Amino acid sequence: MASVHYAIGIIKRKKGNSSVDAAAYRAAEKIYDHRTGLWHDYTRKTGVVHTEILLPEQAPAMYHDRAILWNAVEHAEPNKNSQVSRDLIVGLPVELDRAAQIALIRDHVQREYVSRGMCADICIHDPKGKDPNPHAHVMFTMRPINPDGTWGDKSRREYVLDRNGQRILLDSGKDWKTRKVALTDWDERENVEQWRKAWERDTNRAYREHGIEQEINMSSYAKQGIDREPQEHMGAKAMGLENKGVRTEKGDRNRDVAERNAARERGGRERSRGRERDLR
Repeated sequence: MASVHYAIGIIKRKKGNSSVDAAAYRAAEKIYDHRTGLWHDYTRKTGVVHTEILLPEQAPAMYHDRAILWNAVEHAEPNKNSQVSRDLIVGLPVELDRAAQIALIRDHVQREYVSRGMCADICIHDPKGKDPNPHAHVMFTMRPINPDGTWGDKSRREYVLDRNGQRILLDSGKDWKTRKVALTDWDERENVEQWRKAWERDTNRAYREHGIEQEINMSSYAKQGIDREPQEHMGAKAMGLENKGVRTEKGDRNRDVAERNAARERGGRERSRGRERDLR
């Protein structure tokens, strides 16, 4: 069955991360990082089966080049603690063939992200192993693009005013109180739930279009009323080790979760049989 893994994170410079490095790794490419002066070479990485970049209408066509796009992103972020890109990892339905998987993630990303003005870099991984684990890594830009193709601002500062409409002086007496105002709605918390529900809708539509009598539910087990713990997404590295017979921490945690879920199911069946006996 399709994985319901749909995790969104932020690539942050203050943690020593680079969107150029991340893009090179996800695409298994060699890209030069102009900001750091480093080459990021992942051309020996296997399991990358598809890559493509989707752009909003106002984005320069040259951003279809992965190296140009992410170096431009890094250049546009001057601060050492900048958030440089958004990152999505989503499990793909194993019941769909490759062409259908590509169409599914492409349409979802175009509709939910690119239409809002983000550039999107899609890389599909399907590492070889005992268990199929097709999934997509998608990186998104965090700055809007102006009509002239230049990078816009993420936010602006505005003065905080008192009830009389006057600026408020800070305790230091040297400056005025201000607040940060976002210029897009991309960072609103409600978006994550909306994007997850959109993935549920898009995946279930793809199932129906391909005659597959199956559905996914992106709600948590608790919201579905299911007494079951979710397992962690393994990731390519952990899956590769597990397939070679090497136990990993994530694998051990998932095995513990599987044992607890099995115990819950056994307990549920025993309680059900007990109620049936009582009814007799």
